[in-house]
Amino acid sequence: MKPQYFYVITVQFLGYRFHGWQKQPNLKTLHFMIDRTLNYVLKGDYFKTLSTGRTDAMVSAEQTAFELFLKEPLHDKASFLNEFNYNLPQDIRALDIKEVDKDFNIIQNSKIKEYHYVFSEGQKNHPFCAPFMTTILDSLDIELMKRGAQLFQGKHNFKTYCYKPTLTGSFLREINYCKLVENDLYTANFFPDKSYILKVHGKGFMRNQIRLMMGALIYLGKHDIDLDYIEQSLKPDNTSIMEYVAPASGLILHKVTFT
Repeated sequence: MKPQYFYVITVQFLGYRFHGWQKQPNLKTLHFMIDRTLNYVLKGDYFKTLSTGRTDAMVSAEQTAFELFLKEPLHDKASFLNEFNYNLPQDIRALDIKEVDKDFNIIQNSKIKEYHYVFSEGQKNHPFCAPFMTTILDSLDIELMKRGAQLFQGKHNFKTYCYKPTLTGSFLREINYCKLVENDLYTANFFPDKSYILKVHGKGFMRNQIRLMMGALIYLGKHDIDLDYIEQSLKPDNTSIMEYVAPASGLILHKVTFT
């Protein structure tokens, strides 16, 4: 008997102690933890889960989703969600559940993702900041970085910003907007007086693309590269490689929207 009931569950998580989403032998991952909890809540009945996408180790999500496949229906979705949350660890929370039809595919259905990269510069922060933001000890030229971020907007060749690109890969991607702003969204009494967010909004991203883009902006802020480097790096025939992958703990999947 094939699965006949399909649900999308929206979740959020702090990724700092997890080795990303995908299950890996002998490592604590989000997929493993969610499936283990579901196995308990569903009392061993058949289920399958499929995520909207993978996240790297230590990357967090404010709002993402996975699809749940069942052979028997959930008769009370609200009670199920409450029990699921009751048994999940404190750094994972389920926000919502809705039923979808069999034609819905969480990977192939068109969606927009917005990522935030949170960082500060020029000082050592309180250790409690570590799970939420990246601390760049060097002073950065923030105004120059703002100009650099805007260069990523539009449709470009992002091969420079793909981790270990293949010879035959497709690297054309479109970014709806990319802007660097002062952080007034994520706050805590132990945060520095001033921090920043790189906001990136688009349909699809390659492995480590956001972190490599952020790495280029950090180099730009330190004047190790200039605006022309970023402009040239996005041209179809460019062969340069950005080797600096910004730390994962500052990256947050802010929102996934199905279109």
